[in-house]
Amino acid sequence: MTVLPDEYHSALTQLLENLLSTDNTIRAEAEKSLDQNWTSKDNVELLLVFLAEQACQGNNDTIRAFASVMFRRMAIKSPKELQSVTDRTIGVIGEPARQQIRGILLAGFTSPQSNQVRHKLSDAISEVAKEDASPAGTWNELIPALFEATRNETLLIDNSYIDEVLPVYNAGFEDANDDVRIAACTAFVAFFRKLPKNTWKLLSPLLPNLLNSLPRFLQNGQDHALASVLEALIDLVELAPKMFKDMFPTIIEFCSAVAKNKDLDLNSRMAALELLSTFAEVSPSMCKLTPTYTEQMVLITLSMLTEVCIDDDDAAEWNNKDDSEDEDEEPEYGAARQALDRVALKLNGQALAGPLFQYLPAMVSSSNWRERQAALMALSSAAEGCADVLMNEIPKILDMILPSLEDEHPRVQYAGCNALGQMSTDFADVIQRTSGDRILPALISKLTNKSVPRVQAHAAAALVNFSEAATKEVLEPYLDDLLNNLLILLQSPKRYVQEQVLTTIAIIADAAEKTKCLRTDVGAENKLLKAKCIECSTLIALAVGKEKFAPHSQELIQLFGHIQQSATEDDDLVKSYLEQAWGRICKILGKDFLPYLPSVLPPLMLTAKASQDISLLEEEDAEELKLNENGMLLIYSVNGSVTYAVQLKEDFMPWVKEIAEEIAIPGLDFYLHDGVRGSAALTLASLLRCCVAATGNNSTEALTLWSKICNKLSESLCSEPVPELLIAYYTTLVESINVLAPNAVSGTQLQALSKAVNANMIEIYNRIKERDNAEDEYTEDVEEDEEEYTDEELLDEINKVIAVVLRMLNLISLKHCKYWALQFLHS
Repeated sequence: MTVLPDEYHSALTQLLENLLSTDNTIRAEAEKSLDQNWTSKDNVELLLVFLAEQACQGNNDTIRAFASVMFRRMAIKSPKELQSVTDRTIGVIGEPARQQIRGILLAGFTSPQSNQVRHKLSDAISEVAKEDASPAGTWNELIPALFEATRNETLLIDNSYIDEVLPVYNAGFEDANDDVRIAACTAFVAFFRKLPKNTWKLLSPLLPNLLNSLPRFLQNGQDHALASVLEALIDLVELAPKMFKDMFPTIIEFCSAVAKNKDLDLNSRMAALELLSTFAEVSPSMCKLTPTYTEQMVLITLSMLTEVCIDDDDAAEWNNKDDSEDEDEEPEYGAARQALDRVALKLNGQALAGPLFQYLPAMVSSSNWRERQAALMALSSAAEGCADVLMNEIPKILDMILPSLEDEHPRVQYAGCNALGQMSTDFADVIQRTSGDRILPALISKLTNKSVPRVQAHAAAALVNFSEAATKEVLEPYLDDLLNNLLILLQSPKRYVQEQVLTTIAIIADAAEKTKCLRTDVGAENKLLKAKCIECSTLIALAVGKEKFAPHSQELIQLFGHIQQSATEDDDLVKSYLEQAWGRICKILGKDFLPYLPSVLPPLMLTAKASQDISLLEEEDAEELKLNENGMLLIYSVNGSVTYAVQLKEDFMPWVKEIAEEIAIPGLDFYLHDGVRGSAALTLASLLRCCVAATGNNSTEALTLWSKICNKLSESLCSEPVPELLIAYYTTLVESINVLAPNAVSGTQLQALSKAVNANMIEIYNRIKERDNAEDEYTEDVEEDEEEYTDEELLDEINKVIAVVLRMLNLISLKHCKYWALQFLHS
């Protein structure tokens, strides 16, 4: 039933069907109609009411989920008749329409819905519940309804019905027909996932019979069925890993046999490996306490790591590709690397290093090159997780790795370079200080035409890893040979070698704080190569400093200006590299960069503004990619603004207001990418410092900007869903208050800040209490340490805010200090 007139309901129903069409032409016309006919002030209320109805009452879950997403996007989009940069469509439509929307969404949320739809409805409700759309007192029904929902969770099925269902599943698991057993297994997992935790114990007796069906699939050659059931079991393990405790050794034995059997279907083997890896991630304690787990995981992954270059013993085909081209060519090898890495990170060296090194020395010395490279790649994969043990064994590990760089087979050389690069990152600082004289000559020796291109590029990449944590004293003795070899490799016919060499030159120049003059024409037809050239040239300029860069600055700036004018496509890769390059040049030149700012800044600001206005209607995969790309572009642009603000100080004042009001403050509402919100918050403090430097710490301009920053951050502190970002928000508050006059923070602002602090302290308390109660008979809390660390950091930042505010109030009067304390206690 609809509240809309029939003609509008019919037109919008047809529009929604067309937006869901698989025909690109129909969908494109529908998108055009949506933008031109339904987002205007006159029609947008009708559109939002219709989408709310369809989100709750659509004919199927696809329509409901799509309508929910569409509603949220249209609701938070800036209205066409924009009056303020912070306006949202849902906040400017008429109150009668909002009342209808509130009622429709809340009724839909409390009605029977699938989990998918209910989650999307909750997202929509959260947007409507914000202060601009539902001021205090306008939606009093919401909180009681939500509390009622949390108290009265409806059981999907009662215990007596479960008793009737169990024999049906048991019969299905034991049926002689394979298809029946497959259906019973997959149905049981789906059934289990829907049930509340208090019913799980009733179903656990079925697990042995379910698992007993797996060997029959294997014996009957039902590889596809075996893979399907194993994949379904992964979902079950993620929910309740401890429920499998008594059967865990049997599961390990069976999955190991499947994963190591090269005659089986790939999907079955991968599913068996994934099931075992999942146990380590969700129940590491159970894995550590089961001796066969680590031993079998090591054997499985070592075996799979040998499955490379099948029918290509000389690796000729492998060498004719680059790393990005063969990611999917050797799935067993790739899966084994990832699995060993994941298991090592969860179990650590005390549990894994022993079983692993029981086999590695013999494999490194094997006459079979596949085993030699497998050992080295296994070491690379396990190094980070096993650092607690391996850090003390660096000399012995290097004794295993370094001879491989002279191995007769290029794939083994490649694996040796990979191991050195990985250890340079995982054992950073220690390995650079203690072993630079062994690692650097070995890697430099591979930067010649005697090595195949894949090895050249990988040795150069390993040098990046090493140099990022190395001091100039460690690098200095090797710079001449290193840079000479790299410059020679720039003549390589392989584009990926050239790109890697440029990156390596730049990083080494930066780490060594010196460089040689680079003069070579590498061509510009490849966008990535051009981008790498931009990055390389500016990192080198940053390394040598202003005095040595100055004679070349005009030439480089003119070249960059030409590139900027020619990079007209919205998705041009060069743009993001160029924006970062301008920032580096600004760091070098300081205030001498001011004459170039009017040409450099507008494209940066245009990118930032455009990135926030994301197309509403894309295919799901393309949409995800687009959101990530827009998010990263916005981060680059916002960070660029920080660079200019820090370097130019008061001279950056002409751009402060526009960047703050149109980019940084709206960026705090960019919920499609967490990094954008963090960067936007930290930018605000830099902009305020510029304003204070230009106009004083008590000027009208500074206080106006501070007021907007404080109001937005106070609001964001109460609504931000990611605890890590709250740290950035509080850091910005501390830095901002520290540059202002003592009387800059008003009573109203103190009240808003105390409310936000109180809300965050309650959230921290609730998280601590939830962690204390989280572990039960079915699950382990494997993220507890990380979450505790985040909360400790957050409490530190909250303490800093309280301290700086109290210090500021003490400078004014004891009366105001008392007011702040009372406001905080009251809230």
